[in-house]
Amino acid sequence: MQLPPLNALRAFEATARLMSLSKAGDELHVTHAAISHQIKHLETWLGRKLLQKSGRGVALTAAGSEYYRAVSGSLAAIAHATGNMRRDHDMRAITVGCIPSIASRWLVPALPSFQESDPDLDVRIVYARAEERFDDESLDVLITMGEDLSGGRESRLLFSRRNQPVASRHYLAKRNWKIDDVSLAGADLLHDESVDGWKEWFRKAGQKAPEPLRGPIFQDFNMLATAVIAGHGVALCPIEVFRREIERGDLLVLSNIATAENQGYYVISNSWAKKPVRRFIDWFMTECGSGA
Repeated sequence: MQLPPLNALRAFEATARLMSLSKAGDELHVTHAAISHQIKHLETWLGRKLLQKSGRGVALTAAGSEYYRAVSGSLAAIAHATGNMRRDHDMRAITVGCIPSIASRWLVPALPSFQESDPDLDVRIVYARAEERFDDESLDVLITMGEDLSGGRESRLLFSRRNQPVASRHYLAKRNWKIDDVSLAGADLLHDESVDGWKEWFRKAGQKAPEPLRGPIFQDFNMLATAVIAGHGVALCPIEVFRREIERGDLLVLSNIATAENQGYYVISNSWAKKPVRRFIDWFMTECGSGA
């Protein structure tokens, strides 16, 4: 591979872009004479005339214009790649905004494995709200729940928010119920923020909802999760988020009828180009069984 002298290329690119030997010298912190010398050296190396005098300044020849288009793009690509490499090297911490349900069930328990695999990168975890858009530029990664919350940024689906009725084995035993004969209209219903979720479920199931809909309402989803696992009643929960509890038998799925099927849990970032951020996201997607 035959490459011309890099200093000569830089001198030519700056002169062609600024159309001035003196301005190119100022930008590269060398003298006007040094710029002129480098360009003559490049012209000799190429065997082509690149610049010509034009009044008190300079102009590109036809060969110079063609060469400038190629050189400027290549140098810009080198500068971009170098900047990314330096940012990756300088990045020692990332900030992750995460909703509590995912943080407590998936992110925090698995974090030591990431720290073992990437000990030089610190992870700062802050709370995010459900249905929060990525408007906080201090975040490198946002893990949230809702519909399209990316705001044009790249996102990956972590879990489906497919809410189905679940209860603990202890609760069913206490009521002397089997899964196939559970009557949810007569169950102790647990609510997430309002009774609307259960109203929607009974509507989709083609069943008449109890009137009035009773049962405790939990503003925080983690409190609802604690209540259903403790055997206080039946709750509508995203079964993918509760995959581990279901696989262990701590929770039993009582019906295949689901609500909130058009929503999901997403990983969103405006820093995908940063290798440390990509490493974190790929690791977390794998931990959650969602692929990389």
